[in-house]
Amino acid sequence: MIEQRGKPAAVICTEQFASSARMTAQTFGMAGFPFAEILHPIGRVSEQELAERAAVAFPQVMAILQGELTSARS
Repeated sequence: MIEQRGKPAAVICTEQFASSARMTAQTFGMAGFPFAEILHPIGRVSEQELAERAAVAFPQVMAILQGELTSARS
């Protein structure tokens, strides 16, 4: 994972895949890896709905990149 190479990274996933994201992080030795979580789905929504999801993700991503969000939600 890029974080292990000292590069800031942020992952965004929908709520439906949050459990999988946590398990994947744990598998790669990064239990608690923080990620931004947004509403599901993203593939079949209007541009407006997608923009709303992006607006929710943005502050989470910024918090991750600035080190303010240091672990995934349970």
